[in-house]
Amino acid sequence: MKILFVCTGNICRSPTAEGVFQYLLTDMGLDRAVTADSAGTHGYHVGEAPDPRTVETAAKRGYDLSAQKARRVRTDDFEKFDLILAMDRGHLSYLQAMQPHGSKAEVRLFLDFHPSKDLKDVPDPYYGGGRGFEDVLDMVEAASIELIGHLKARMNPAP
Repeated sequence: MKILFVCTGNICRSPTAEGVFQYLLTDMGLDRAVTADSAGTHGYHVGEAPDPRTVETAAKRGYDLSAQKARRVRTDDFEKFDLILAMDRGHLSYLQAMQPHGSKAEVRLFLDFHPSKDLKDVPDPYYGGGRGFEDVLDMVEAASIELIGHLKARMNPAP
């Protein structure tokens, strides 16, 4: 299974989700069955590393995002990935409009997998004050754990 996380510029929310999710997959021994990537809806930062605050915040919790480089979401991603997860409702609408008819990818909100079903959008950390990047990381960790549980159940359905 291949998962793609999508935000605006692919330098804060989606690389955080990719890094955390991939780390947890590896930690649980699921990295052969499931892989992750991230992309942005806009090409503002193509080829750039994640925002230094994103990298620093993730590193404090043991996640290494330093090798990631921003890229823009492409039409062929809808065939390459099984699940494409938008960081907020605006990106969900963008992806749904971009999705080719008949493509195999399931497109959803990432926070559909968060334990608090009241949350819909991973907020942009630049507007979150001093804790913006930490708040994003908190949400991403919780949703990633739930998503992995969902995927495990899908891969090993109960008899």
